[in-house]
Amino acid sequence: MKWVKDRGLDHAVEKEKSLKPVIALKNLLKIEPGGSMPVSSVAELKDKLGLPTRAFNFIAYYPNVFETHFFSHTPRPYVKLTPEVLRIDSEENQASESLRHDIADRLLKLLMLTRHKRLPLTLIDQLKWDLGLPNDYVRSILPDFPDYFQIIPNPEPNPSPNSAFKPLWSDPFEKPNPKLNSTSPNPNSSLNSLWLDLVCWSDELAVSVMEKKAMKEGKEYKKGMALAFPLSFSRGYDIKKEVVKWVENLQKLPYISPYEDASYLDSRSDQYEKWMLGVLHELFHLFVAKKAEKQNVQSLGEHLGFRPRFTRAFAHHPGIFYASNKIKTCTVILREAYKRDLLVEKHPLMGFRYQYIHLMHKKREVTKESLETSKLVQDSEEKVNCEDGSGKITEEEEGSDDITEEEDGSDDFTEEEEEECSDSDSMEDEEKNRISFNGGLAHNETRTSEKGKAKTTKRASFGKRLEVGRPPPTDKGASNKRSRRTGAPKGSAQRSNNARRHVRSSDGKVTTF
Repeated sequence: MKWVKDRGLDHAVEKEKSLKPVIALKNLLKIEPGGSMPVSSVAELKDKLGLPTRAFNFIAYYPNVFETHFFSHTPRPYVKLTPEVLRIDSEENQASESLRHDIADRLLKLLMLTRHKRLPLTLIDQLKWDLGLPNDYVRSILPDFPDYFQIIPNPEPNPSPNSAFKPLWSDPFEKPNPKLNSTSPNPNSSLNSLWLDLVCWSDELAVSVMEKKAMKEGKEYKKGMALAFPLSFSRGYDIKKEVVKWVENLQKLPYISPYEDASYLDSRSDQYEKWMLGVLHELFHLFVAKKAEKQNVQSLGEHLGFRPRFTRAFAHHPGIFYASNKIKTCTVILREAYKRDLLVEKHPLMGFRYQYIHLMHKKREVTKESLETSKLVQDSEEKVNCEDGSGKITEEEEGSDDITEEEDGSDDFTEEEEEECSDSDSMEDEEKNRISFNGGLAHNETRTSEKGKAKTTKRASFGKRLEVGRPPPTDKGASNKRSRRTGAPKGSAQRSNNARRHVRSSDGKVTTF
């Protein structure tokens, strides 16, 4: 099916740009002694934190989130959190305590969706952001729910070496080690060889969102009834008649609960297609933002019992899902959960994330003290780099100094947008050429804005601009056009020019026009 852009859902993804690295750096500063650390240490953890640019520029780009300061015993600049962020973080921690049971229920339902009722801890780590799990969920959540979960060694027939099982509660799984690369395994834990296993099935939780909705609407729901998925399409979406008929027939098929075993279904049948849609629909309702990166969902496919290349369902069912290509990744969104760019039912954790986003985009008043501090930090950073011999900037860092508009999510263009961009570029070039061509004919006043980027040109005289490389029109066609515009009879301008030339030549003087 044809993909149609949805600006509202694209904005829902775009406005969360850089939120993950901001939260990652916030959590790192929280556990540091005194709540601050050198900017140079943050630079060493750039890849682990997922910073899109150099550490100094990233910190300076969000002054409402991070503050830079100095200590008397060292010239190195330090970074700490602002009071506003500390306040939001404190409220978030208090709310997380009341949401512990909700977090455990969602994690339990995820295990119940899988074929073998277990998942590797590394995969759950990959889904922490989507599920709203705390960073230390292995130590802070799992021990309090022994009736839900248990940690088991790798059940695969060929476990990796050094995968000896260690007791869960005596091993510091999430012990922070800032010297580690984000892609390397943690030698302080056996997390890479352990799985999270389901202890006890819950019939109370094994009810899908679709089934709850049918019961809430007063329908006499029974297992195997036909339940239709909510559908909504982007504005301007044109769907073919044969596709409409196929979707209608699919909606009339029996709804199989995602918590039931459907391994008996033929993977090529429409009934399997609807069961798979039901599992994905329930999975996205477990995510606090009702959206996730396509890569994360794809890594769950084998454990959910899906056929290969199951992610094609996102493109085949644009009325249920929307795939956004903003912020240089593919994000899949559950359509029914959003109204434009806002969640219909907002999870409490999303409320705190929106507060962080508000601080990130909030403009801060620039004072003389803040400018002086910023200059001191930049000078000291350059001085420290020179002393350490690390003053050289690589090609990658040289191109990543600033967070540009392209990094804000405008990296994908339609054909119309590309034409508009090319037209605007050519207009800017033409304007520059006009200014240089008419430099001796007109007085130009160039006024630079506060940011020093946009320039506007005012002309005091010479009302009509001349096009580059073209003299004023003097041919017959142009004269006729001018005469028609002014209301003069056709060819009058040409006759007046001839008469004028004849009079001047009768004086005996030779004049060249």
